[in-house]
Amino acid sequence: MRTNPHILEVNTRSWLNRLEAKHGRAFNLADVPEQFLDDAKAMGFDAVWLMGVWKQSPAAREIARGVDEIKDAIRNIEPDFNVNDITASPYAVYEYEVDEALGGNEALAKLRERLHAKGIILLLDFVGNHTAIDCPAVTANPDLFINTGKTEPHAHKDWFFKNPDGVYIAHGRDPYFAPWTDSAQLNYFNPKTREFMLDNLCRVAGMCDGVRCDMAMLSLNKVHRDTWWEFIGGELPKEEFWHQALNAVREKYPEFVFIAEVYWGLEWEIQEMGFDYTYDKVLYDRLRFSTPENIKGHLGAEHLYQMRSIRFTSNHDEEEALKAFGREKSLAASTIIATLPGARLFHLFQILGRPARMPIQYAKDSFVEDEAVHAYYRKLLEIASEPAFHGGQWSLRDVAPLGDDSNRNILSWQWKQMNTGKMIFINYSGTPAKGRVSMKGVYGENGTITEEFSGEKLTVTPEMLSQGYELNLKPYECKIFAFAV
Repeated sequence: MRTNPHILEVNTRSWLNRLEAKHGRAFNLADVPEQFLDDAKAMGFDAVWLMGVWKQSPAAREIARGVDEIKDAIRNIEPDFNVNDITASPYAVYEYEVDEALGGNEALAKLRERLHAKGIILLLDFVGNHTAIDCPAVTANPDLFINTGKTEPHAHKDWFFKNPDGVYIAHGRDPYFAPWTDSAQLNYFNPKTREFMLDNLCRVAGMCDGVRCDMAMLSLNKVHRDTWWEFIGGELPKEEFWHQALNAVREKYPEFVFIAEVYWGLEWEIQEMGFDYTYDKVLYDRLRFSTPENIKGHLGAEHLYQMRSIRFTSNHDEEEALKAFGREKSLAASTIIATLPGARLFHLFQILGRPARMPIQYAKDSFVEDEAVHAYYRKLLEIASEPAFHGGQWSLRDVAPLGDDSNRNILSWQWKQMNTGKMIFINYSGTPAKGRVSMKGVYGENGTITEEFSGEKLTVTPEMLSQGYELNLKPYECKIFAFAV
């Protein structure tokens, strides 16, 4: 992938169902329209992440169909939904085989080949912390999981279920939330568990070009111990699983890409283990809830950390950007992430203008595309695909006050590559903002710069060079200027 790659997340089952509704016939992974691949290439995507391709868990599907929270969330958007369109969570993996409903492993291989022909790599999910509750290993080899044998656990009984042989096995859990009742918790203090999961990971690595590792921090030794110390003891293994795993995979596939979903300030630790990119949830939260000054403070972090962060305003876990941020703010926030260093993640349904998030267990997301939102993203991604955003040097810029302090709401940075550059200004507030921008040392004396969204030409005058450019921005307005040095 390029430096600062663009990654497209696709909810696979809902996407294929939308194609079926549009074209009047069923699709599997092998025969998706060429137009989709062409569009992904035109928008500059370096990678497509197919979320949820693995074999469905029958038990997880039945659990999901009985969860009122899931059904109520669907009903709020589609009141007349069919409960049979609720599927298992993609993160309760039955086994790492492509579901036959999607065409199986062969169909995935054909799609991967077609993506490669466009210069796009394929990313898939890997769920390290747990499996589905009915994964074959739950019965065949329960010692791979945290369990208390056939003795009922002495504490936290609601954290456990019994497998068909009567062994009490823990559900997967994040220590800050209730257990995921469709899942079985792996025991990473058992060397055989590590061997089992490493075999699974190596199998997945042969089917794609990279993985997004779900809740990667839960498999860290200290996190695993602190979450499950009552049942596994306190002595840490000598090596981290991820260190073993990344080394093993890259010995065979040197360019394989690892992305970690990670929180709790553990991003740098995960990066040091060799992950290419880690979630930047801090930036997401600041974009959604905080001030431009706090956002700028986050962007002052160490450059290598920034380069290995993956930025987003939407993914399958978060509320849809249009609803979470509001229309204008969501587009401004997406312009921010599209022009920063690091990986830039966009959800297909975000680009199509989905108004609200549907639970990932529901396979028929039939929202009406918002053409204006789609057009904005196409233009933004076209601009952000230009070479300066991928091979240039990034730096923050200051915006000086111009009569008031509204300049504090303007975020600004630039990219410079050889004789070309881009300068970005974003009023990240709901009120007008203005400021003065220095042009010294950037533009030729009689040069012309172009605002890329509008195509407007701006002549840089001697007065502008000496006094600066007076910038006036509407609420959430974004400007990207292309210039020659």
